[in-house]
Amino acid sequence: QVQLVESGGGLVQAGGSLRLSCAASGRTFRSYVMGWFRQAPGKEREFAAAINWSGGKTYYADSVKGRFTISRDNAKNTVYLQMNSLKPEDTAVYYCADRTTYGFVSTSEKDYDYWGQGTQVTVSS
Repeated sequence: QVQLVESGGGLVQAGGSLRLSCAASGRTFRSYVMGWFRQAPGKEREFAAAINWSGGKTYYADSVKGRFTISRDNAKNTVYLQMNSLKPEDTAVYYCADRTTYGFVSTSEKDYDYWGQGTQVTVSS
């Protein structure tokens, strides 16, 4: 059973930066893709970013492209989300997700097998 634990969330002013981390444990098989999703109050959860096993392929939602950077350290079983130039509309609970079934980078929640508990990011104006 894979367990994902996010950290690094918090309160930041608009224009500021945060770095989220997601540490995986209990993994006995390969992680093909890891992703970050977010859910703002009163809204559905949405895709933010994803990265393949090697780190050579990444994909971003248009709303975060150019501001967020996803990366991973397989030796540490950790994926990161560097968030710069934060905006109030980035306020949400951020979840990391793990795709352990064979496949490519995906923006769909249904393609991910394991989820973390989420970390709150609040951006003040």
